[in-house]
Amino acid sequence: MNDFSTKALTPLGDLPPALIQSGFVTLLHKEVKRFYKVAFQTVGAPVLTAVLYLLIFGHILENSPKIYGYGYSAFLIPGLIMMSVLQNSFANTSSSIIQSKITGNLVFVLLAPLSHVEMFCAYICAAMIRGLVVGMGVFLVTIGFASVPFEAFIWIIIFATLASALLSAMGLVAGIWADKFDQLAAAQNFVVTPLTMLSGVFYSIHSLPPFWQKVSHFNPFFYMIDGFRYGFFGQSDVSPWQSFFVLLFAFIVVTFICLKLLKSGYKLRH
Repeated sequence: MNDFSTKALTPLGDLPPALIQSGFVTLLHKEVKRFYKVAFQTVGAPVLTAVLYLLIFGHILENSPKIYGYGYSAFLIPGLIMMSVLQNSFANTSSSIIQSKITGNLVFVLLAPLSHVEMFCAYICAAMIRGLVVGMGVFLVTIGFASVPFEAFIWIIIFATLASALLSAMGLVAGIWADKFDQLAAAQNFVVTPLTMLSGVFYSIHSLPPFWQKVSHFNPFFYMIDGFRYGFFGQSDVSPWQSFFVLLFAFIVVTFICLKLLKSGYKLRH
């Protein structure tokens, strides 16, 4: 490939040609540009939604008893950040795969000299970038509404990264499984959204009756929210180490499923 065609295909600056022509880098670049081109919808809209949640719930419940020694708005902000990260990480991989399957352009990815591991890493990394960018946007917009501490910053990074990776992988599985947008919407509306909303985003599980507290511990999204919130307040409903190992185990399992599906070509090569 000559210099002209390389520059035309990959506007990636002065990276070495071998890296520019890497299948992983090319697919990652394509996936990032896919959501960047419509950033008003993929980044701006989720940030606005989170702000509306904060304005409505924060205004109504601000005079409720303090949680962890902070007002309700401060308590709510980490939950909204993580909720935005999770939903957008899932949406990026799932929508990319289902769109490619329906429009038929997935064949160009499958024909490229890409291993299933490279495909997995590219899709996951792009979705993580979108999820974390949206989360940062929510943080920057909402931080002016309440003072939020940073008691354990490293846990914030760990849980934001691991949770976005897990939901990206789940979105990849959903996109491969779904044959049409209705099926994908069902996974989003009847699985991801309810589990997110019932994970403690808007409340501490200690405010629930004992039975529902126990039920909440079977929701993996609870550990994402609770561990992430620990990074801000230094307090949580369960140990951050417990939350970390639950998420790590879940990520390993979902990653294994993703790699098996990509390697076999399940619902991709037909």
